[in-house]
Amino acid sequence: MAAFGRQHPTRRHPGARGGSRQRTAPDSATLGIIGLVCAVAGFFVLGIVLGPVAIVCGWLAMGRTWKGPHPIPPLVAVILGAIDTLLAVIWLAGATGPTTGFF
Repeated sequence: MAAFGRQHPTRRHPGARGGSRQRTAPDSATLGIIGLVCAVAGFFVLGIVLGPVAIVCGWLAMGRTWKGPHPIPPLVAVILGAIDTLLAVIWLAGATGPTTGFF
């Protein structure tokens, strides 16, 4: 009988005691913008790294599915990231041709 008939305050307001939950993961809009920035920057520097990063960020921002309507930045990030990666692989393959090296 320590409460003397008083109800616990969290029974009436379940979210009152814990407060709002802190979010640690970025939302889909943020991931879409990050992917778009990485895709554009990948055309100028480190395309072999920033291309796949753009693809992953865009894919996660799209909800890991191709179905349904999607915002434009994640879709552009996936497409430009794929182009970045492809151009970087072609550039690396061309750089290791038979004319390079010591012999």
